[in-house]
Amino acid sequence: MTQGRSGQPGSPDYEPAAPAGGVYEWFQRGVKLLKDGSPAAAAAILARAADAEPDSRSIREALARAQFNSRQYEDAADSFRWIVSANPTEDYAYFGLGMSLWRTGDMEAAQEPLAIAVAMRPDLRDYVSALKQVRATLRAREV
Repeated sequence: MTQGRSGQPGSPDYEPAAPAGGVYEWFQRGVKLLKDGSPAAAAAILARAADAEPDSRSIREALARAQFNSRQYEDAADSFRWIVSANPTEDYAYFGLGMSLWRTGDMEAAQEPLAIAVAMRPDLRDYVSALKQVRATLRAREV
């Protein structure tokens, strides 16, 4: 492990070194970590890649998935929002945004992106199921 200025992780002036390689290697490593079941580690390295290549939708999507899978739901929602604003035809980004908002407990906000995802891809059962569950929860809260 590369040590920061103080040499002690956890000290206030510790600064972790950038991962070895370039942005493409960071992306590949992050995707592999995500696939191998280490979403928090993947999110950390993919965040570096996103900082270095802020306009890359593929990096942003991988980052959003890693954030979601490591329960960083607000960060995942922000990443999915970025994708939706960059490309409003990305049904998966709407689905991810809705799921992230759902996990933060904001059912009202989750409903719209999930409805858009379903409108774009009514054939995907995961999309339809998520929207039905959010709407059922909202109806139950009205009672």
